[in-house]
Amino acid sequence: MDSLPLLNSLSTPATSRADGEILPDHNHSPPPTPVTSVSHQAKPSDPNQRLASLDVFRGLTVALMILVDDAGGAFPVINHAPWFGVTIADFVMPFFLFGVGVSIALAYRKSTNKLTATRKIIMRTIKLFLLGVLLQGGYFHGRNHWTYGVDIDHIRWLGVLQRISAGYFLAAMSEIWLTSNLAVDSPMSFMKKYYIQWIVAIVLSAMYVALLFGVYVPNWEFENLSSNSTLSNGNFGLQIETVHCGLRGSLGPPCNAVGFIDRLILGEKHLYQNPVYRRTKECSINSPDYGPLPPNSPKWCLAPFDPEGILSSVMAAMTCFVGLQFGHVMINFKSHMRRTLLWSMSSLVLLLFAFLVALLGMPLSKPLYTLSYMFLTGGASGVALSFIYYLVDVKHIRKPSLLLQWMGMNALIVFVLAAGELFPAALQGFYWRSPSNNLVNLTESFLQSFFHSKKDISLYSRICSMVCSQLRNSSGSNLPLKSRRSILMPKLD
Repeated sequence: MDSLPLLNSLSTPATSRADGEILPDHNHSPPPTPVTSVSHQAKPSDPNQRLASLDVFRGLTVALMILVDDAGGAFPVINHAPWFGVTIADFVMPFFLFGVGVSIALAYRKSTNKLTATRKIIMRTIKLFLLGVLLQGGYFHGRNHWTYGVDIDHIRWLGVLQRISAGYFLAAMSEIWLTSNLAVDSPMSFMKKYYIQWIVAIVLSAMYVALLFGVYVPNWEFENLSSNSTLSNGNFGLQIETVHCGLRGSLGPPCNAVGFIDRLILGEKHLYQNPVYRRTKECSINSPDYGPLPPNSPKWCLAPFDPEGILSSVMAAMTCFVGLQFGHVMINFKSHMRRTLLWSMSSLVLLLFAFLVALLGMPLSKPLYTLSYMFLTGGASGVALSFIYYLVDVKHIRKPSLLLQWMGMNALIVFVLAAGELFPAALQGFYWRSPSNNLVNLTESFLQSFFHSKKDISLYSRICSMVCSQLRNSSGSNLPLKSRRSILMPKLD
């Protein structure tokens, strides 16, 4: 799906199509009207305008994702929390989902043909889901694992893009079918216009909580390759391990309802095989980093678990609904002051709810995507967008964020290059005499000898790879808006 033309036009004006999609207009380019005051601003409904702060927000999220995914191994303090708690890495996925919601509100604000829009939503959901399976299902193995194709018996069906596609589908369908035609002229009319969406979000959240605490989790088994395990008895081959549960309401790694539902529906072989809880104290002597198993470690340390599971994705979709409401504020309120005030108040309420729910017994957990985690990260997303909006679209401080804005406008391309390691893999094809003497390995060796630190080399090489991937795609930065892609609302048709 195209990047969204909202406030603050870039270089290419746009026209509206009958189905509500914004297309570039190459035949008519009127000069922009200068803004003389804060109160004299372009309306969000103006198709010639673009919300630059949303692009910057998306770009910041993509850059943060690349940083924590690649440098997190060298610096565990910024890596995902092993199970409970949050780190900087645990805000990346919610930021993506929040941006999806904001984008949906702005993209479908004038959709006249609901059936046509629904077909587009379904097709884009399917394409985004399949792209996620291709990237994270095992077909691309990374630059250090030169194998081809994927074993269907072990393919991973869920992942980051699949979760985004699910959240996009639920939020977009609710925006098309569950919004009234009331004109918003007061807070009460705002609530009446979108109250059905709020009811749906509350019902889905209640269903998640009920299943999380109410589903009985029995004992379960998984296959373990004994030659790779310190828990084995010395025999080689597959070994069946049993995890003892037989309880309800557990939020720990081995006996939670999220993992049980995934094992029941998807099967143990199709889950993520290197879960984050392998960095807990029970499973790693180097916790919070990966490491050898401690003595007498529990058997579940070697079991699979999908961090983008079915039940947790239901709650993750609620972050899209939060972003959707922030987008509604942008559409229905024209004043910069009122927008930032409503966003700030909403963010504060979400943060207060997060701490209240955590005190009531539902701790912060990204793998489970608990209710407290959803509130905390949703509120943090609102704070971040409000701050960026104030700097970029109100104060027009844009030069420091131009790179982030470009990354946000081409987020899908950047994500594919980062998730599949396509750019480093392509560079590895250029070597001197031996395939091991390729450009990537030689660059890493040079930086390691220069900085004398493996942690530094991991960080610097990833940053260099990220910057190079941006330069590789910079030739597309002058394309019209229709040619610019976004991971949050990708146009895959």
